[in-house]
Formats: sequence, C-alpha cells, structure tokens
Amino acid sequence: MTVLRSLAVVFGLLLIPSHPLAADDGPIAHWKLAEDGQDSSGNGNHAINHGVRFGDDRTAQFNGIDAWLEIPSSKSLKLGAGDFSVSAWIHTASELDDVLGDVMTCYDPATRTGFTISLMNYAGVTSAQSNWRNVLFGIDAGHVDSAWTDRGRPGQNRYVKSLVVFDGNLYAATWEPGAAAVGHVYRYKGGTRWVDCGSPDTANAITGMAVYKGRLYAGSETYSGGGSSLPLSPNKSHGGSVFRYEGGKRWSDCGKIADVRSVSGLAVFKGKLYAGTGTSSAWRNEANGGGFEEKPRTRGMYRYDGDGRWTSCGCPGLRVVHLSVHNGHLYGLSYDGGGFFRYEGGTKWTRLGPVTDTTQIYGTAIYEGSLFAGTWPTGSVFRYAGPQKWVHAGRLGKEKEVMGMAVYNGKLYAGTLPFADVYRYDGGSRWTTTGRLDNTPDVRYRRAWSMAVFEGKLFCGVLPSGHVLSLEAGKSVTYDRALSSGWHHLAAIRKGNRLRLSIDGKRVAESSRFDPAAFNLSTKGPLKIGLGQHDFFNGKMKDVRIYRRALSRGEINDVRRAGR
Repeated sequence: MTVLRSLAVVFGLLLIPSHPLAADDGPIAHWKLAEDGQDSSGNGNHAINHGVRFGDDRTAQFNGIDAWLEIPSSKSLKLGAGDFSVSAWIHTASELDDVLGDVMTCYDPATRTGFTISLMNYAGVTSAQSNWRNVLFGIDAGHVDSAWTDRGRPGQNRYVKSLVVFDGNLYAATWEPGAAAVGHVYRYKGGTRWVDCGSPDTANAITGMAVYKGRLYAGSETYSGGGSSLPLSPNKSHGGSVFRYEGGKRWSDCGKIADVRSVSGLAVFKGKLYAGTGTSSAWRNEANGGGFEEKPRTRGMYRYDGDGRWTSCGCPGLRVVHLSVHNGHLYGLSYDGGGFFRYEGGTKWTRLGPVTDTTQIYGTAIYEGSLFAGTWPTGSVFRYAGPQKWVHAGRLGKEKEVMGMAVYNGKLYAGTLPFADVYRYDGGSRWTTTGRLDNTPDVRYRRAWSMAVFEGKLFCGVLPSGHVLSLEAGKSVTYDRALSSGWHHLAAIRKGNRLRLSIDGKRVAESSRFDPAAFNLSTKGPLKIGLGQHDFFNGKMKDVRIYRRALSRGEINDVRRAGR
C-alpha cells in the first residue's frame, strides 16, 4: 500500500502544470452573454440590461439604437494605471444602415478619463466617408498634444477635399487650381511624405471619397475657388464622374453622373454606393415669388448600380451635397436654406430642416448616440432631436462655418472657417480650441475641412495651404483596414507603456510609448457594453472578459478558442 500511495502521489504531481494559474490570473469580469448579462467571474459585476435581446444562437443582440448593458462601478473594475486586457467576440452585418458604434467604454467625458473600444464607420465628414469599419482602442486621462503636427502638403494642392482610410493607408483627395493642374489622390507615406496615386479625371478637384466593397472610390468636381474667396481656377473642365482605384496611378472609370459637374460626397448605405452631386433639379422662378420649380432632369442624389450605371434617387428641391448615415436612414445635407433631408427610397425625400438659423450644412458626426451637424453662417453645431427639431450645441469661438467633424478617442472634434481652428466638444454648448491649423497670410478664409482617424491620431486637411496635420489626444491604436462582416475576436491590451490591439489572435496595432503613471483610468461612472461616446453598438456580442493584467499572445488565443 505504501508503494501504491507513493506512485499515486508522484502521478498526481506529474499532472500539475509547471506554471499553475493563480486565482487572481482569471478575469475580473466575464459576461458570457449566452442568455443574460450575469458576470460569471465571481466578482458580482452583473449587468443592468437596457434593451439587449438574447437570441436562440446564445448571443447578445444590440440594435444600434438604444440597447446596451450597464455595469455599475465597482472596486474590481477600477483599472487605475496598471495593465489590463479586454476580450470580446463581436459580429457585424455585411450591409449596414447605421454606424457600428462602441464595443465597450468606461469613460468620463468631463475629465476625459477612461478607455474606449470603438468601431469607426464615419460618413458625412464633409465630402467623405472617412473611416469604414476601422477599430480604435484608446485611453486618456485628460492628455492632449500641445500642438498639431504638420504632415506635409500632398502635391501642389490648395485644398484637401477628402481624407479616407483604406487598406492600411491614409488617402487625400485634392483641389489643384492651376491652369494645367488637375485634382489628384495621394497616399500618406509617413512624416511629411505623400505618394501621388494619380489623377483620374481632367477636372481640377477630386472631392467625394469612400470605401465600397473593399475598393476605394473617388468622385471628381469642378471647383472654382470663389466660394473660398480665392482666385478662380482657369481649369473649367467638368467633373461629375466616379472612379475606382486600381493601385499605383491606375483608375477605372465608373461612369459620368448625368450632366452634373460635381460629385460632392460619397457614402455607403444598405450595401449600395450613393453620390451627392451638389446640384439640384430645382430652379428659382422669380415670377413665382422666388419659389423652386422642377427641371425635367433630376440631379440631387444618385445610386451606383454597377457597369457605369448611376440611377437617380430624386431631389428634394434643394441641392444634396454631402451624405450621412444613422439609425437606419440615409440623409442628404444641403447648402440651400439649411436643408436637411431623409431619403425614403425611390425618388422620395422628407425634409427634416431647416436647421435653426442656418443656410448651409457641411458635415455630421454621430456622438453620444445623436447626430450633430456643422453649419454656416453662425459657426454653430446643432443636435438633431427629431423632424424640425434641432438643439443648439454651441458656437465655436467666433467662427462662421463648421465643416469636418469626427469622433476621436471619446470626444467630438470639429473644424472651422474662417480661422481653420479645430475645436473639441466639452458638452452642453462648450467648445475648446485645440489649435489653428492654417496661418496663410492675406486671405479671407481658411478652412479645416476634412478629417479622418488614422494610426491612433486625428488627421485634418486644410485650405488654402493644402497641408494635412495630426493631433494625438491620450493614447490610441487603430486597425486601419476594414473589419469584415461576421464574427471576429477583439483583444485590447494595455501592457506597461504600450497599447496593443489583436484581431482573431493576430496583433494588428501597437502604440508608441507613453508614461503609464500619467494614465490612471479609474472613474466613478459605470462600465458600458455596447455603448460609448460614439454610438450604440450595432451587432451581436458574446464572451466578453476583462483581466487586470496583460494577456500574452498564447493566452489571447486560448481565450479566443474558449469563447467560440
């Protein structure tokens, strides 16, 4: 018996792992989300359910409009300045009629403290759909660069009309007004360097840009320069065509849109590419009291149906210039009468404006679940609160016009005219300038027009210097390729002085170094699953975990396999 006992002890010891996991190595919170929002970690971080449905497939279903999970603040979720990991399986649809929203946040906007995991799907950044299915993991504790960093001037342009993230790179579309000059697209190469990707048209500007079905599309425009109080461009070649990028300097012609001269905005909605044209089928009849009447040919907005075919979507009577997408709807923004319209399908439109005290609407952003619009001539931003209901969200300094808008690492930013400042929204009607981006002397107008989030920073393109600049607020990493539809595993890691982002077990981004002690992330507010500073999450989720340590690559894959 003594021999048998000895063998049993030896055999048992052989079964013990050489590096056993301590109890505190497990998750501090684990929401399986198979049938409820209960925490299975033993720490009692149970979720309060706000409209999330649990389906037959044993996943949590978030509707992108008002569904989310609230986890009350607790001692175990105070992350402080230490390492941590967030792991989650998420599912997004292939055809979208809404932004994708936030996966998880624990963030105090008043102090700009906490962390954010967000999916960036931004249309209506003036002319562009700047970010398409990109991922951001960011932390902040009230930090911001002291100044914007100059990222150079693409070519000889005077106006950066669009910035778009595509396939791991940042692209800029430009207005180049010289007599022999034409609009170009450039790819950012780091520092102040830009690579010319060619000029698809003979028009002087490439304006609207968007990523559609895994390809980059760009539209051309005839831009005079008069609207920016600059000398008129001698190149009057008509724009109004859309092109698909084929690499290098090669572009494929996707067709001319009727007889329009401008493709002023591009956006994807329900799996289709739409174009705003900046022109209207309406004409002003002075004999009819200045009212609008219809011309035989409708211009307004068009839908791309492949093989060079562009189908008219009608016109609401005023120009449809830029496009926005939110909560199941496609919206048209107008430079006429503060017009803001909802597209109803076919050639039908519903007018939801005019936006109060405005004559022109330039861009939109989805922030804290609502649509915000930038306007002229009072330099104000308004929040959409329903048909004909617009809430004033403040004037930006003494500016006259608000243009490019984007949500970046928990805050809303907006660019302006005539001073080309970029302001940060601090709630209510409060805006704080982050700096002036263009100091060109002896000009009437300077514009901070285009924006995109890339490589963990906010980029902005300006007029008339034609430069692109970047700002870093807090510390972020971004996945700068389109996250495909279907199920993916995300792992956001803070380890020492770096952030890391992994997708499906592969590390896709790592931040530059930072001082860990300067980023204490503990806040008094709740942790939110499926909601953040951007919008409600639009998709499914399962097996969400938080660890108070940095998972290794091997552990990330173990967790990923366990949650399938």
